[in-house]
Amino acid sequence: MLVHVAFTPGEQTPAPIGIVVDVLRATSTMTQAIAAGYRRVLCCAEIDEARALAETEGPAKLAGERRLEAIPGFDFGNSPREVAEKPDVDTLILSTTNGTRTILAAAERCEEVVLGSLLNLSAVAEEARGRSADVAIFCAGFKGSFALDDAYCAGRIIALLGAERSDAAIAAGLVAQSFGTALEALNAWTYGPPGLEQDILFCSRESVLPVVPRLSGMVDVAAEIVP
Repeated sequence: MLVHVAFTPGEQTPAPIGIVVDVLRATSTMTQAIAAGYRRVLCCAEIDEARALAETEGPAKLAGERRLEAIPGFDFGNSPREVAEKPDVDTLILSTTNGTRTILAAAERCEEVVLGSLLNLSAVAEEARGRSADVAIFCAGFKGSFALDDAYCAGRIIALLGAERSDAAIAAGLVAQSFGTALEALNAWTYGPPGLEQDILFCSRESVLPVVPRLSGMVDVAAEIVP
């Protein structure tokens, strides 16, 4: 098994297994949503697409953000804390600035796509190890550029895989080793509106959820994520 890391969404890195990481916050939110009981999460690139899907695929809850802030009229922001309660519908529809687009891109390059975060760190690493195939970890980044928090999470996954590493994977491992705790790493570059601190603390918890959300296919323009 060879593991590679794409630090930015634009990098073309095909592999049999793709792990999408947007630790702050899309993959953390989706992992928590699936663990809470949502049967599926539909990931959209655009806000209008999400609203249209809510009409055709409902009943559903809408969640998402632009520029790290909640979208007016949506039920939730892009916050794992907000979707942690047991849902009263089966479907969550999510649109974010970085993460949902990265999932859609990975779907075009990989035979199988799963979601990684610190919340399901052990579970996603165990899932990838069991496949015995090459792995590409796709970091969602921030507005198309490198994001330290995603690189750190990728490095933590790599450490658990015990696989042969590309140069980029070695670099991600070194990033992870540079911090004493996950919270320190996620706070290394502070950005976003007031209140994001509580989400950062929530997302820094390691291996607290046993679920591995995965791409099951497309529903219209959305990537469907299921347990």
